[in-house]
Amino acid sequence: MAIPVTPGRRPGRAWPRWADTAVGVGILAVLLFPIYWMINVSLQPGGSAVGTPWLPVHLSFHGYSTALSQQGRNLLTSLVVALGSVAFCLVIATPAAYVLAQFRLRFAGAILFGVLISQMIPGIVIANALYTAYTDAGLLNSVPGLILADSTAGIPFAILIVRAFMTSIPQSVIEAGRVDGAGHLRTFVSIVLPMSRNALITAALFSFLFAWADFLFALTLTTTADVRPVTLGLYTYIGTYVSDWSSVMATAVLASIPAIVLLVVAQRYVAAGTTAGAVK
Repeated sequence: MAIPVTPGRRPGRAWPRWADTAVGVGILAVLLFPIYWMINVSLQPGGSAVGTPWLPVHLSFHGYSTALSQQGRNLLTSLVVALGSVAFCLVIATPAAYVLAQFRLRFAGAILFGVLISQMIPGIVIANALYTAYTDAGLLNSVPGLILADSTAGIPFAILIVRAFMTSIPQSVIEAGRVDGAGHLRTFVSIVLPMSRNALITAALFSFLFAWADFLFALTLTTTADVRPVTLGLYTYIGTYVSDWSSVMATAVLASIPAIVLLVVAQRYVAAGTTAGAVK
């Protein structure tokens, strides 16, 4: 049915598609400019970032060689802590999510409420409490101590994500496994875990990012340079007067690579894992 046009008025023009593209490119350029500037400064020969040209005309990898020599150990420490935190979070959160999703517990609602509340506690409160406990247990300046501390943020989030997915698994699939003679453990390992791959990858990715980007626990629970994540290494790198910004930015680029790679590789699993439990 044709829409009548009032005499004397011109019909409204549709917003051109190229204008949408231009606006999107402009917004994307503004958002990505800090990343570009970080890479640009990291490729400069050195010195202050104020006089850095807009384009890296004279490329130099001096900043990266300096960053690897001075911050390589910190990068390795962050990688070990992040991977250990992922493993610990999944080992604890996955069975807990399965029990909360498939078992009829009397206080399941209260437990979930407690898990949710635990994510609202300020990190500085947890860090101060852990410092006292770690001093007595001898876990200060240790990789297991940082793994345990970083898991306090990853475990509650993983429980909520994985449980939301497991509640959407058809009960008939679980019952079919039980009819075939599988117990709770066999059903969990052979049926539930393979079906929960997207949720597990999502929980693992966010647990890795929580641990990789941690600064508060690293600052509070490490007092020596023996165990120092890269976030704390960057903090100590930047003093009142920084003489070599290319090394600082090169360290920031190296610290961003694992997170970027994981997000690019696992983005489709993350999209499926975060929305799978939204609708039954």
